Amino acid sequence: MGRKRKRVNGIRKNGQFWESLYNNELSYHNYIERLTELSICMFDWKGLPETVDTRFLELCLFMDGMCVFFYDEVLGYLTLQVMIGGRLDVYRIPVERTAFATNGYFRKLDNTDSVIIFNNLVHTNSVPQVYETAKRLYEFDRTIDVNVKAQKTPILISCEESQRLTMKNLYMQYDGNEPFIFGDKNLNPNVLKAISTQAPFIADKIYQLKTQYWNEMLTYLGIANVNTQKKERLITDEVLRNLGGTVASRESRLKARQQACKQINDMFGLNVSCEFAENFDSGELDEGEKNTDSEERGDNVNE
Repeated sequence: MGRKRKRVNGIRKNGQFWESLYNNELSYHNYIERLTELSICMFDWKGLPETVDTRFLELCLFMDGMCVFFYDEVLGYLTLQVMIGGRLDVYRIPVERTAFATNGYFRKLDNTDSVIIFNNLVHTNSVPQVYETAKRLYEFDRTIDVNVKAQKTPILISCEESQRLTMKNLYMQYDGNEPFIFGDKNLNPNVLKAISTQAPFIADKIYQLKTQYWNEMLTYLGIANVNTQKKERLITDEVLRNLGGTVASRESRLKARQQACKQINDMFGLNVSCEFAENFDSGELDEGEKNTDSEERGDNVNE
């Protein structure tokens, strides 16, 4: 009997296809999850009422680009998903808005009893950037896997159809790192041909490119990183220039949240604030600058 294979869009697919598809999906969603976690924990909210879930607040901003802050007479202060529409004010902010939740909660609001919190000054979400970066990163990972695998099995095997199953079983033993591989008496070595693919090792270069894309995403999120491949110690000016892009990237999202904090405080008489969660110790930078200056002069800092 012939080998049975599943068909997808009219194309026969074997077990290796489904395993590869699973690994692709696993790697892709792994990066989405990691980048999503980083995105929703970048800001430190203070002064919010206990009834407000900051995790859900940031998740709404990440997924929808906005959420709404208001007061419910039964549940207290809430930040929920929001549907916007209808009239706009002079700054093109929706006057009418509707808060909703997955449990069926539904409430009509307007600009006199609620405040819309936006994810950034452009009023967009962060999903496209995360999904695009996750796609690139997973492709880098899978390319590295294939290239590393090619160093172990850089051959193409040609054989008769009648010995295909035999060769597949022998290859499984080889792929499983078995120290000895045995063939039965039906194995005909005269019809076997092994063609070397001579695959070059480029995994290290792909990993370097992957690191650069990862650091680029960290810069977009406002997370400090060393987005340079320089092996020598960075001088203070280089560190500050690298941090400049990081700080600039976080400003749009931070200012949008701080603007909402001011509106919330003015409307509800609260004392809500929002700052970036990461702190920089200028003292450490000053000490690093001293050490760098000493090294540039040739002084022995250990004396």
